[in-house]
Amino acid sequence: QVQLVESGGGLVQAGGSLRLSCAATGRLLPTFNNYRMAWFRQAPGKEREFVAAIGWIYDTIDYSDAVKGRFTMSRDNAKSTVYLEMNSLKPEDTAVYTCAADRRDYGGSLGRHPDDYTYWGQGAQVTVSS
Repeated sequence: QVQLVESGGGLVQAGGSLRLSCAATGRLLPTFNNYRMAWFRQAPGKEREFVAAIGWIYDTIDYSDAVKGRFTMSRDNAKSTVYLEMNSLKPEDTAVYTCAADRRDYGGSLGRHPDDYTYWGQGAQVTVSS
C-alpha cells in the first residue's frame, strides 16, 4: 500500500511557481503529527538530492542551499499533508520530486540523507522550461 502520495507536478516556465503536495495514507495517517517529513529530487543522470525537511515542531525546517530563499516547505497536520511551494523556478530545478517520512527521533535533527527516511512516495515530475 502506498503510504505517501505526491501531487501538483507539471510544466512551468522559468521564473514561475508551482506547489507540490504530499498526502499521508494508510498507517501513516493516524500518527502523521509524529513524522519528520522531507522532499528529495532526482534529475536525469544525477543522484537523488535533498531539498527540504520539516519536523514535528513546525518551525524546525531545513533547506538545501540550492533552494533556500526560493522554496518553502510547510505541513498541515489536520490534513495529514505537507507542501513544497516552489518560486522563482529555474531550469536546473527540473527533476522528479519525491516525498519521504520517518518517525525516528534524531534529537532535533531532521536528516538530509535518503537513509534518514523510511517511507517514500512515488514521485512527481517537475519540468521548468527556459
